[in-house]
Amino acid sequence: MIFVTRFDGKKIVVNADLIEMIEATPDTILTTTTGKKITVKENLEEVVKLVKEYKKEISFPVVKENEKL
Repeated sequence: MIFVTRFDGKKIVVNADLIEMIEATPDTILTTTTGKKITVKENLEEVVKLVKEYKKEISFPVVKENEKL
């Protein structure tokens, strides 16, 4: 899940696994696999970075040095 900002300033959480396409028109529009379109304040590069960070986080969770798995 990634945090993004709608144009009205409202923060929302989007399921990054459902993002099918990101467009810069110049507004950034996220299109989900369900067909929903979400216009956000973050630019295309920022959204891609958020998705990459999310994917990395769920693939390789942070484990503290003294923490047991």
